[in-house]
Amino acid sequence: MGQMSFFSAEANQPGVCDLAGLLCTSGQVAHFARRAARLSVVLDELWRRDALAQAFAERGIDPEVGLSEEDHPLVRTAFRTDLIGMADAWTRGAVKSVPVGFALDGAALRLWVLAAGRWVDNGYLLGLDPRAPETHEPLVQALTRIGLPAGLLGVRGGGPGLRLTGRRRIGRLVELVGRVPSAAAEPYWPV
Repeated sequence: MGQMSFFSAEANQPGVCDLAGLLCTSGQVAHFARRAARLSVVLDELWRRDALAQAFAERGIDPEVGLSEEDHPLVRTAFRTDLIGMADAWTRGAVKSVPVGFALDGAALRLWVLAAGRWVDNGYLLGLDPRAPETHEPLVQALTRIGLPAGLLGVRGGGPGLRLTGRRRIGRLVELVGRVPSAAAEPYWPV
């Protein structure tokens, strides 16, 4: 039996700071009078919305679920004071930006996988925000720092996303994100 990594999603109690994993993909933050913030993410599949709603609840956040204007599954928080620090760290003016020295851990990575992880032809893809291309390279660096060097995959290749290849890297990803959350997630989950 392998030893659980200190950085694994299951090694620590779930916390609000884990929601940064959603900002690695298409998650967005909105400020309210600089006193509160809301995090929302539009998703491709209903199972992702349900899994993220459960992840919010595990962190003491009542999720708001629904559909976006384009009829895609949506999950978001209410405006909360405990999200303002994350919102401030992830924005420069009105633009989403990865905080300097951003450090991923298993819990944030798990939420990233829940929101936008999937298999591609020769590897595992972590989806990126197509509206925030300036976040892509800093996220490559953040993954590399936790032992997951990834290649940047453009739109033509099925991205934007960060593709992980190789048995050791995929094994490290599995170790960090933990068990599959539901049967609906199995075809998308790293194994």
